[in-house]
Amino acid sequence: MDLQKRKIEFVQEFLKLQSEEVITRLEELLRKETNSLVQENSKPMTKEELNERIDISEADFQNNRFKRSSDLLKKYQ
Repeated sequence: MDLQKRKIEFVQEFLKLQSEEVITRLEELLRKETNSLVQENSKPMTKEELNERIDISEADFQNNRFKRSSDLLKKYQ
């Protein structure tokens, strides 16, 4: 059974639930698993990666490849 079909079946079963306690437990499980996946996929930058990003940012600034915060604020007001 493919993942898309499994998700649809899960949602259909979830919609049939009448127990608030079971729904709460499923919500907690989903939140816990989501947080766990985010932490697994997040890794700190190495010192070298950080320095490389700093160098790129400084070069962008020197070559006028940046936007001022005031320009960004105007765009979204």
